[in-house]
Amino acid sequence: MESDIITIKEVAEYLRIKEKTVYDLAAKGKIPGFKVGGAWRFRKSELDKWIHKQEGK
Repeated sequence: MESDIITIKEVAEYLRIKEKTVYDLAAKGKIPGFKVGGAWRFRKSELDKWIHKQEGK
């Protein structure tokens, strides 16, 4: 079963940026994510929407 929920490492690979950059963006609320037990998690579908919105700017 493939999940829509991905980790910071997977987001970094997907966006081709450093893990620290993903963490900083998430902590500042600039990228859609949520914490589970202190660890950041992201919905790939929400990231895709965020990317689409960024392309429109």
